[in-house]
Amino acid sequence: MEKIRVLVSGCCGRVGQEVVKMVMKDAHMQLVGAVDQNQIGKDIGVVVGADAAGVPVEGNLAEAIANRKPQVMVDFTTPAVVMNNIRTAIGAGVHVVVGTTGISQSDLEEIRGLCAVHGANALIAPNFAVGALLMMRFAAMAAKYFSQVEIIELHHDRKLDAPSGTSIKTAEMILAARGEAAERSVGEEEKIKGVRGGEMNGVHLHSVRLPGLIAHQEVIFGGEGQILTIRHDSLSRESFMPGVALAVKKIMDRPGLTYGLEHFLFD
Repeated sequence: MEKIRVLVSGCCGRVGQEVVKMVMKDAHMQLVGAVDQNQIGKDIGVVVGADAAGVPVEGNLAEAIANRKPQVMVDFTTPAVVMNNIRTAIGAGVHVVVGTTGISQSDLEEIRGLCAVHGANALIAPNFAVGALLMMRFAAMAAKYFSQVEIIELHHDRKLDAPSGTSIKTAEMILAARGEAAERSVGEEEKIKGVRGGEMNGVHLHSVRLPGLIAHQEVIFGGEGQILTIRHDSLSRESFMPGVALAVKKIMDRPGLTYGLEHFLFD
């Protein structure tokens, strides 16, 4: 079987380095490109502490795609550059697997249109940890039985966006399962502005940013005389790699835009 040609955008970031190592180890993939604004010119295998890969880090995504001819781009960069990366890759007919957060609903519609025009496929996933996907699915199941819920997401202090994409998608799934807004507390008064967190149609979301954390989330449901807590913890970035590998292997057979890795697991 011919190996899938993979380019990693954001290859020198903390998640990007794990993606590089995963691709190098996977018998069904070939690392053909590595793009980042750091470590340009260095062999990406050496950068991630593995054997030399024969793939230098490049700074220009469009040039790397033209020269390396990947089939799939995996992007873990930043909200500031991710949409331009997606436009560049899909415009060149390259399928994309994106874990970078900060992509809005209007961005998703643009990506859907790009896929239709250029015939490339896209997966945008707020979370690649299988346990996190199960946490969201269980939360949607529980939503029908509890009138109130709050979401607390905790991430490392270098995460640039808040709330996390995972918490937003969890809230969306809870609301979709209910078919209506969550019940709101009556007569609340915030003595310190923002202390109750953000709100999506009655679902409160709280963001914690601290060194030492990776990616964690609690969904807390409250009912008469009982509390149900569903929690997931990613203790290392390796927890995302089985999901990324699954996405790379399936993206070419999933036409258009897919939002959420759960569609590759549960559909």
